[in-house]
Amino acid sequence: MDVSQLVQQKLNELGLEQRDLADAVEVTESYISQLLNRKKMPPAPDRTDIYDRLGRFLKLPAGKLAGLADLQRHRELQKKIQSPPVPLFREVRELLLEKCKREKRRHVRAIFEKEPFGELERLVTQKLLDVVQPLAREELGRKNWLRIVARLSDRSYKQVRVAVLEFLDSDVFNITPESCVALLNPLIVSWNIDLASFGLVIILNRRIAPTHLKKFEFVERKSGELSDEQRGLQEFLKDRSLSGNATPEEVEFLKQLWSGNGRQPTALYYYRELQNLRDPLHFRRS
Repeated sequence: MDVSQLVQQKLNELGLEQRDLADAVEVTESYISQLLNRKKMPPAPDRTDIYDRLGRFLKLPAGKLAGLADLQRHRELQKKIQSPPVPLFREVRELLLEKCKREKRRHVRAIFEKEPFGELERLVTQKLLDVVQPLAREELGRKNWLRIVARLSDRSYKQVRVAVLEFLDSDVFNITPESCVALLNPLIVSWNIDLASFGLVIILNRRIAPTHLKKFEFVERKSGELSDEQRGLQEFLKDRSLSGNATPEEVEFLKQLWSGNGRQPTALYYYRELQNLRDPLHFRRS
């Protein structure tokens, strides 16, 4: 049994409708419908607040839905890691470029369009997620903040709450245009990058962000033992279905992927980087 089956079963037992569930969880009926029809994956339990709300409303044991969601997502991950990275949605890319400083925009666009989902585009997308996701997670329970974002993005309160839940469940390889536009557009004023050092500056909207400026500097790190920050790499190396035939040289390269901002990449991140490292299209001929 998966999340969709259990929720639908309890709705039938209690004589409830999808709209009742949507009201209880404070999301749109469309969002509930897509979850129940498996058009959306159930969100990660540590990135959402809906499982506690669903469980209480449907009179389920604490943790029951979250446990099912974990199992379902793990099965989907095993399928997903076999697929190569795909380009971002055009709407997401265009929003990123629109927020780029005007004097750099043309150059950055040329780099973005040279590869389907190249190194620079992944870097910028990841850093924007790193900035906005913690803020959205912290503010999720504040209705006033959600209403301000709703006004700025011309959406309803429930639509924005759904967008936040989807955004919190996103990663650099899986971000939807709706959640991206609903949150990144009002929150991010602009970003700029030094293409020589890859130093990144992100300006946030003062009306809805407590800190309006974020800077990222990328630091070279000496090879050696894995640190606590590289727990995802340890998991990647232990999982032979992911690291399988990785060479010592490739592992050494992955050890050096560290930005110093406290963010901890997952095993899937290192798997994707390994595939990018092996793709000849990502390198110029000498």
